[in-house]
Amino acid sequence: MIVEYAANAALGYLLGSLPWGLIVGYLWLGRDIRDSGSGKTGTTNVLRTAGKGPAALVMLLDIAKGAVPALVGRFVFDSNEVAAVGAGAAVVGHVWPVFAGFRGGRGVASTYGGVLGLAPVISIVFPLIGAALIGATRYVSVMSVVGVPLCAAIVVAAAAGGWLDWSYAWYCIFATVLVEYKHLPNIRRLLSGTEPRIGQGGDRPATG
Repeated sequence: MIVEYAANAALGYLLGSLPWGLIVGYLWLGRDIRDSGSGKTGTTNVLRTAGKGPAALVMLLDIAKGAVPALVGRFVFDSNEVAAVGAGAAVVGHVWPVFAGFRGGRGVASTYGGVLGLAPVISIVFPLIGAALIGATRYVSVMSVVGVPLCAAIVVAAAAGGWLDWSYAWYCIFATVLVEYKHLPNIRRLLSGTEPRIGQGGDRPATG
């Protein structure tokens, strides 16, 4: 069983380390996307610096990072726990990618991908929550800072009610802590009123 955990964790981390935002940025703009905006490789910075099409592509690829090891754990290794570990490792890889100098994104799309692979039915509601938060505030960071823990709470409640395996809840708690940690600069800017809204901030030097 230890081998299965290690194998899926390695798969998850390596998949998570694929820097799709960086790759798409080079293909679309011919430069390192981390030099602009937030300095990250995730969907939000791609949207600000390269536009909607590249951002949508990066979002789908980053979601797949978390979904694939979750599905491998469930259907290849037949273990919810192994699936959760693989999904968690994918989020770590996305945030600290070995293939991109350990400078990645903030893990939101990969976190959602993990939930999609672990609990696809309950994950359907999460994009609706995210869209509602963005529509109400015009801040992508609010969707992340508020929406991720809210969705994690739903998974924890489902596990407490016996509808989901507790390993899925622990995955969501782990990923939420990581996402919130990576959003500390955004939280400070939101509190100070300097956080850029959708469509703003892509032309500024990277701020972290």
